[in-house]
Amino acid sequence: MNLDEQKYYDNYFDLFNSSGWKQLIKELKDIYETSYNVESLNTIEELHKSKGEREILSRLLNFENGIEAAYASLQSGNSET
Repeated sequence: MNLDEQKYYDNYFDLFNSSGWKQLIKELKDIYETSYNVESLNTIEELHKSKGEREILSRLLNFENGIEAAYASLQSGNSET
């Protein structure tokens, strides 16, 4: 891994360790778990909008895991060379 790549990941790890990130993730989890009630949707458009919103929330909630997995993959690749 070169220095630019290391800095890229270090910046994310700094972000993930911040209280602001933890606060954001907690609030997004609360929204994801409590704000969507399929029974309250009246049209197919509302269903599609709700599905899209949940997909975006899911991506944000899983972003940290994706970055950590990519970093681990790079690390294991570097240790084999």
